[in-house]
Amino acid sequence: MKVLVTGGSGFLGLEICRRLTARGVATSSLGRRPSTALERLGVRQHLGDLADAHAVSRAVAGCDAVIHNAALAGVSGPSRLYWATNVLGTRNVVEQCRAHQVRALVHTSTASVVFRPGGLEGVTEDLPYPSRHLAAYPRTKAAAEALVLRAHSPELATVSLRPHVIWGPGDPHFAPALARAVRGGRLLMPGDGGNLVDTTHLRTAAHAHLLALDRLRQSPGIGGRAYFISQGDPRPLREIAHHFLRAAGIDARWCAVPPRLATAAAAVSDAGLRVVRSPRPLALSRFLVAELLHPHHFDLTAARRELSFEPPIGFEAGLAELARTAPPAFDDSENTPCPTPTTPSVPS
Repeated sequence: MKVLVTGGSGFLGLEICRRLTARGVATSSLGRRPSTALERLGVRQHLGDLADAHAVSRAVAGCDAVIHNAALAGVSGPSRLYWATNVLGTRNVVEQCRAHQVRALVHTSTASVVFRPGGLEGVTEDLPYPSRHLAAYPRTKAAAEALVLRAHSPELATVSLRPHVIWGPGDPHFAPALARAVRGGRLLMPGDGGNLVDTTHLRTAAHAHLLALDRLRQSPGIGGRAYFISQGDPRPLREIAHHFLRAAGIDARWCAVPPRLATAAAAVSDAGLRVVRSPRPLALSRFLVAELLHPHHFDLTAARRELSFEPPIGFEAGLAELARTAPPAFDDSENTPCPTPTTPSVPS
């Protein structure tokens, strides 16, 4: 079997490539820059942009299956950037899969495609997309997922996976953002952090992708659906943040920013970015503040039933692994009270 992984040099994409090559699968990747890590794995690298249909065609040609993992992620920024990569890029992948008679397509989506103010508590995949998304990233990822699911057919079996907050050794996103948000031993965050949040270890996310690929090839009838993927272990956000910081050697106390103040500051930031057309994907936004304030955890029954999914590593074991592998971080903790904030400092 020959499998193409788009975004194979990324955090999740590289782990998927590791697992495929360990199986002896002929693996290739489509990305914008060469990767020494992929080279060491023996992965064939195609260089190009998802928005370039010819580049996608060259990468897809000769493959039996595609794992479409590449995307532009962020909590703010103009829609045009997200649309080009996440929607037009996904459309190119689907069209080239059809053109080159690829039999199976696994799409990496996100649980954020159904997120709405008020949060998500034990929701199933039957929950529809909201009428209005708070940011371009979840809006374009929802459009991309819909494209993939509509493409499911006897000729091309498709499935979309929705992992949430992927973390683990080498995490370039969530844990580093938390570390950057610490000031003087204080982590300034909107709300009290009591909202329950489920997360996804890197190995769990990659494991789910290979399960989905196997199941699509064996039983294409399970396709045309989206599946939530996570640890199935929701915990208070404050506890998660504490554990991730401790794994990096940082002691910090949660300092609550009043929700109304955080939301107002995010609305101002969103408006300012629209005016100046800033491309900054990690700026403060209403989407980020809403996700930090509200619960988000999911019913995994469908993935367990249809994909035989179970997390291969638990939250505690993942934390122990993270602590062993995390690079040392500067701990600037002080025993000082929380200041009265003017602008909340929150992670991406």
